[in-house]
Amino acid sequence: MAGANVKTFTAEGWDNDVLKSDKVTLVDFWAAWCGPCRMIGPVVEELADEYAGKIVVGKLNVDEQGEIAAKYGVMSIPTLLLFKNGQVVDKVVGFRGKPDLVKMIDSKI
Repeated sequence: MAGANVKTFTAEGWDNDVLKSDKVTLVDFWAAWCGPCRMIGPVVEELADEYAGKIVVGKLNVDEQGEIAAKYGVMSIPTLLLFKNGQVVDKVVGFRGKPDLVKMIDSKI
């Protein structure tokens, strides 16, 4: 389902994959039943391809990894969190177009 450059984040790998990453990391909190999540999915995949090697891009299924979503106060999906040095440095809730997401990423790398 996810593109080659899109990681799947889980609670087991969260610390190493996101919090301890030496790159800025974009996390897409989503669920299979969420219409706007399906709309933003291809945009997230494009960003993963375009920023390959520069940032880490991945998805976290809130139905399967609810404890992580709860830890970050994710109440609505899609929610995209941008992490840098283990901290949330930006947040987008709801569908946004690619230009908005590019601007958010470029301001943090």
